Amino acid sequence: MVQQRLYRIVLLCLMFVIGLQSAMAIEEPSYKTLVQEGNLQVRLYEPRLSAVTRLSGDMDQASNQGFRRIADFIFRSNTPPKTSNSGTDASAEKIAMTAPVIVQPETVEPTHSSYKNTQSWAVEFVMPKQYTVESLPRPINPQVQITEVPAKTYAVLTYTGLNTQSKVQEQIDSLQAWIQSKGWSALGPAQLARYDPPWTLPFWRRNEIWIEIKPLP
Repeated sequence: MVQQRLYRIVLLCLMFVIGLQSAMAIEEPSYKTLVQEGNLQVRLYEPRLSAVTRLSGDMDQASNQGFRRIADFIFRSNTPPKTSNSGTDASAEKIAMTAPVIVQPETVEPTHSSYKNTQSWAVEFVMPKQYTVESLPRPINPQVQITEVPAKTYAVLTYTGLNTQSKVQEQIDSLQAWIQSKGWSALGPAQLARYDPPWTLPFWRRNEIWIEIKPLP
């Protein structure tokens, strides 16, 4: 009897957490799945509008500081968009949070996209689809830049758990091996995409590695 009650309590707690996470579902960039093999995919992403900032430090330092910097922009530190006639004294517009938050090393060579010793990073928030470059409020902080990202094809590896620079590098190595086994060509450094808030339990966290590849024939 006691075991049954304990089981029900645990089950209710799990249902509550799952329900809470579902209620907090937020917008993600649109894509089409072209290839699916287990936790590996090729996705064709639509063009997107992003806020990007660049930082120095290790991955955790850069991610935390970059998150705060862009969150400040979307919640309060912005001015009316180019199309507005309200003037610079108008109140800031609150921009909805989206997922994922993307971080990548500031490197050019795809084969050198190492997360282990990198000290220079770019952190990206994808803006909601309702905005265009003309209608999006402008960041006050000059360290936050608005970038138009064209349609891209990515090889993607999905996994759960916490992220350390060494664990991320292991996932990158696995994805790069899959890309090579298919004879595809990488076009840019690996990107770490994180979808969940920091209080999410590790085994429910959704993480992805994205590597841009040449469009599939």
